[in-house]
Amino acid sequence: MSYPTLANAIERYLMFLAAEENKSPLTVQNYRESLTLLSALCPVKTVKDFNKESVRLYKQRLHEERSRRGGALSVSTKNHHLTILRAFLRFLIQEEELDVYPPDRVKRFQQEPRKVKVLFSEELERLFHSVDTVTKEGKRDRAILELFFSTGMRLAELRSLNRRDINFSTGEISVRGKRSKLRVVFLSSESKKWLKEYIDNRLDHLDPLFIRSHTLAVKAMPPGENFRLSRVSIYNIVKKYALLAGIVTNPSPHTLRHSFATDLLTHGADLRSVQELLGHRDLSTTQVYTHVTNPMLKEVHAKFHGKRVKK
Repeated sequence: MSYPTLANAIERYLMFLAAEENKSPLTVQNYRESLTLLSALCPVKTVKDFNKESVRLYKQRLHEERSRRGGALSVSTKNHHLTILRAFLRFLIQEEELDVYPPDRVKRFQQEPRKVKVLFSEELERLFHSVDTVTKEGKRDRAILELFFSTGMRLAELRSLNRRDINFSTGEISVRGKRSKLRVVFLSSESKKWLKEYIDNRLDHLDPLFIRSHTLAVKAMPPGENFRLSRVSIYNIVKKYALLAGIVTNPSPHTLRHSFATDLLTHGADLRSVQELLGHRDLSTTQVYTHVTNPMLKEVHAKFHGKRVKK
């Protein structure tokens, strides 16, 4: 049996991800960077050379690797690289039909349970009311904050929305998430109110839902993609109002996604439904929120259960 070089196998895998798995260019680039690091740190020339020793050496060198800022790689980053190695080996076995090192023998590093940062009702109200909604930008920013909390959307999902995506009559939005998977998210009455107010006050005819430079946009012709708010701008909007609201936990757009999920679970939603609303592929990803809700459930149990009359 002829075994390809590591470099050739990597190129075939990346082509497979794009052509067969329909992975986004961003995902393919992410895999390319990880596999380039694998090529640099793992002493194998052909894919047949993967074995217990070479994988152990790769893990050791991941320990020694430094980030762009000069710090050690986090456990989650190292596990991310090992997950991609496992996926690569699985491709070689299943798609290339090669007898290579089994992917399930690549053990990931032990990792502490992920800690989820959330905002609760009082902080959320402070955040929302820190926005001056007199201006178009203020109406836009309030709509962004309300939409994050109402739907649990990821930053990239919210940024990619166009005006025509909003169905005000049903209060629904079809969102294309990771792996191009479609899901439906729902508007709260507050998010619907602020979205409508923002859109009704716009004088342009551009496609993107959230734009910059509203005055210049009036003279621009559709579709107006260059007016779409950038990821950094949306990220900074959340940071700006958190600072104004005096929220010291330094929340991000993803904090509002966490807050959305936690709010649902603490009010009785089941884990499967929350999984669907968040667009998680695996239930285990959604289960991270139980670390936040379990202490609250303990308080409920202590308050309402076991109030027996002593004889």
